[in-house]
Amino acid sequence: MNTEFLKALRDLEKEKGISIDLLLSAIEAALLSAYKRNFGSAQNARVNIDRATGECQVFAQRMVVEEVTDVRAEISLPEARDIDPSYEPGHIVEFEVTPRDFGRIAAQTAKQVVVQRIREAERNMIYEAFASREGDIITGTIQRVEQRHVYIELGKTEAILPPTEQIPGERYRIGDRIRAYILEVRKTTKGPQIIVSRTHPGFLRRLFDLEVPELQEGIIELKAVAREAGVRSKVAIFSHDTNIDPVGACVGPKGTRVQAVVNELRNEKIDIIRWDPDPSRFVAEALSPAKAIAAEIWEEEKIARVIVPDNQLSLAIGREGQNARLAAKITGWKIDIKSESQMEEIYAQEYAAVYGDDGEGYAGSSEAEYEEG
Repeated sequence: MNTEFLKALRDLEKEKGISIDLLLSAIEAALLSAYKRNFGSAQNARVNIDRATGECQVFAQRMVVEEVTDVRAEISLPEARDIDPSYEPGHIVEFEVTPRDFGRIAAQTAKQVVVQRIREAERNMIYEAFASREGDIITGTIQRVEQRHVYIELGKTEAILPPTEQIPGERYRIGDRIRAYILEVRKTTKGPQIIVSRTHPGFLRRLFDLEVPELQEGIIELKAVAREAGVRSKVAIFSHDTNIDPVGACVGPKGTRVQAVVNELRNEKIDIIRWDPDPSRFVAEALSPAKAIAAEIWEEEKIARVIVPDNQLSLAIGREGQNARLAAKITGWKIDIKSESQMEEIYAQEYAAVYGDDGEGYAGSSEAEYEEG
């Protein structure tokens, strides 16, 4: 190794951001292992690379002691003081033992270390770049599909879209451009592993951020998201400016903003609802597109009972209970949905339990109680 080698390392430091001191320290450690392996030396030793000339030297190390018990690792105090009178017990005496053909081994070892460190540095740079983007959206090209896992090319690395994070029924073709949500970035022995998702609620949230300027500016806020990927989602929106309609801002002119999100999610239906600090109003709004007449809440149990017209009961519940499930998920409340006729029966039973079976008295009082609800 020589000054040209050091210059190459300095260029590498500028280009890849790998410290030359770290590289030289790693090369010295690797050379020490190579020396012990190739020359069968069990004694303590040190390898030094001159930072100015690049010259490589090997030094055997022996400790100064009063009485020698291991000649390979120790040197007597009188012998040490013959070399330098300042030596004391416990000091280390070094002797150069650089083998004649060590230069060839040094060059090969240095090359291996540098290549390895470059690879590690590039992996770390990729990891840092994507770890800071967890929760963001990436765009890439589908490279291959193996055992239902979709591999997405992202320049110098790739992301993995597992089957559990794929929208049901969605097809993936090699060469297609695709957007996904960065779910997790892991460090592995083979380099960073980037796991992405198209089903995560955060993906829907970030798509709206990209399409709605008012969200980016903080004028309106996306308070909550509930999603059953590929079928239906609900987003709760709140406006910090009373002059701005949050639902209208998300829908956009002629529905262009929400349609862009729907198209990205392969026609997933999206209900945009107004968030309200009043739980009863928010729960009632969450059952959209059904129109609730009233909502009763039990704060401590976080249970809500919502009353809807008879002809909207099935709409409020949704196919296989989907609308009710999403409403419960986005509000965090357990929701009991009742039709008007069901509530009349419940009120009648409650009235009878308190006042007895006096049907004449019930009709008027039931109506008044219902109107208040």
